[in-house]
Amino acid sequence: MIDLTGIIAISGQPGLYKVVAQSKNGIIVESLTDKKRTAVSATAKVSSLEDISMFTTSDDKPVAEIMKSIFDKEKGGACIDSKADDKTVVAYFASVLPDYDKDRVYTSNMRKLYTWYNGLQSTGNLKLKEEATKDEATEKIVKAATEKKAAVKKTATKSEPKAKTAVGVKKTTGVRKAGTA
Repeated sequence: MIDLTGIIAISGQPGLYKVVAQSKNGIIVESLTDKKRTAVSATAKVSSLEDISMFTTSDDKPVAEIMKSIFDKEKGGACIDSKADDKTVVAYFASVLPDYDKDRVYTSNMRKLYTWYNGLQSTGNLKLKEEATKDEATEKIVKAATEKKAAVKKTATKSEPKAKTAVGVKKTTGVRKAGTA
């Protein structure tokens, strides 16, 4: 499957975005095409590509699996243009997902999928899950090694704690002298 973690579509805004961080009133996203960061309010309609699926005659099929089929068909290259004529768009989709529900999947849905796929492919964000997990595993190893190195450096620079000395404290014994009250 294609790794669509953190990739979102925002209603009313063109293109795809990557979630960078959370803010007080929503999220901060980065455009995949021009890398510009913007804040998106919590009231905006945001759809995670991971959660989107298309209707088939049996179970719904996640967009990630359909993109994987396109990826395999095109050997990692771009798919057809979303602005192609309707017959071409439908025929191509039928070759990628033969059991799609012809009554509930519209040509506009197919075009949107092609736009997303080509957008991910052109920006280099079209990664298979195996590649993504390898990248994440490598990042975790590097991060762990860096943290370990920092911890070793920190303990090496620490000196032994100095003995505490009381300054200005009068030492008294609990014995009173005779004849004093």
